[in-house]
Amino acid sequence: MFNAIMKLFKQLYINNIFFYVLIGIVALFCCAFIFPVLFNAARYLLLITVGFFVLDCLIVFSSENGIEGQRITPEKLSNGDENPIVISIRNFYTFPIFVKIIDEIPHQFQIRNFEIKRKIKSASSDDLQYYLRPTERGEYFFGNLNIYVSSPLKLISKRYTFNKDAMVPTYPSYIQLRKYDLIAFSNNLFQYGVKKIRRIGHTMEFEQIKEYVQGDDIRTLNWKATAKKNALMVNQFQDEKSQNIYMVIDKGRTMKMPFNGLSLLDYAINATLVLSNVILKKHDKAGMFSFSKKVDNRVVAEKRTSQMQKILENLYNVKTDFFESDYSRLYADVKKNINQRSLILLYTNFETLDGLYRQLPYLKGIAKNHLLVVVFFQNTELYKITLKKTETIQEVYDKVIAEKFIFEKKLIVNELKKYGIHSVLTQPEHLTLDTINKYLEIKARGIL
Repeated sequence: MFNAIMKLFKQLYINNIFFYVLIGIVALFCCAFIFPVLFNAARYLLLITVGFFVLDCLIVFSSENGIEGQRITPEKLSNGDENPIVISIRNFYTFPIFVKIIDEIPHQFQIRNFEIKRKIKSASSDDLQYYLRPTERGEYFFGNLNIYVSSPLKLISKRYTFNKDAMVPTYPSYIQLRKYDLIAFSNNLFQYGVKKIRRIGHTMEFEQIKEYVQGDDIRTLNWKATAKKNALMVNQFQDEKSQNIYMVIDKGRTMKMPFNGLSLLDYAINATLVLSNVILKKHDKAGMFSFSKKVDNRVVAEKRTSQMQKILENLYNVKTDFFESDYSRLYADVKKNINQRSLILLYTNFETLDGLYRQLPYLKGIAKNHLLVVVFFQNTELYKITLKKTETIQEVYDKVIAEKFIFEKKLIVNELKKYGIHSVLTQPEHLTLDTINKYLEIKARGIL
């Protein structure tokens, strides 16, 4: 009996409306000292309130399992994206209920005022949805799903607890991966923001001879086949396949810089996952590794069916070590382990020309044997400073310095171009599309 009473008190919560009524009754009793005629009214009002309180307790606690609640989460969260979380509630009471939902969200989100209120009809169910945007990879632990149920009287609430200690891992952005999944096959790429690349000449990989249709390049007419078939025939070419594409992620301290909640490292990881999928759909070999003081997370370039899963698992484990990146180690590793000419997309960040000059000999060494593309980032915060209207001397200084750094990024692009090194200077939020554009451009021009 004692345990049952204690359990009831643990589940019982008094709502604010009951406290407001009690405060009003106490005030009425106070006024009764001055105006005695109010004493009986205050006493009757107190008895009525207590009666309603007891009645509300009996109504709400009449059923031990009055509702059923469940939090439905994805198997894994997508880093940097809005992930839907669904709360499903089923009402077994014979009257409509008012619910207040407090979900114990993982501490990484720092959401301390989460609350959803809803009315649910009798003997019915309802699904509620909210979104979470993680900005770090790793394990996210949900706590209890707390649902407070009130009757139409709304004097007290009964707490129900569901889904204790649920863990959901956060992986690189697989939502972006699905978004661009058909990009390798689609002929209408403008909807994705992909540029149309003019093909210069033809790749050397012959596919088939087919009948001429309107729109085919007449320069590819095969006159011998035309004479045999007595119909216009053309040679059809395709992009070269089975080329090695490596994505190299700098995980040094410069890549920890945050933009819109995500670090540059996470932007690079998300872009690598999407681009790997496009590469494999184009029948090329996708590989990746990361580096800082040493080379880690290596996936050899292959086009097996399990390749995407390998890349995903390795990207999940990439973490910055806050060291200065060792480009000499990168050069030595590439020279030792990548023997066939490959396309190497290097995700890194150079803020100044001096920073580039220190690493330029190693980049030139890699570019001798491979097609190197250096992908680095525009500082969007500096652009915001240049767009501000200046009113003080300090703001003028800030604007001039910001413009200097922006101009220096353009000088870095020109400096890389002098040595035959391709580059992509992009805003963090446009990284995925810009790298896909660069890869498709290289494929179209057949320069690998």
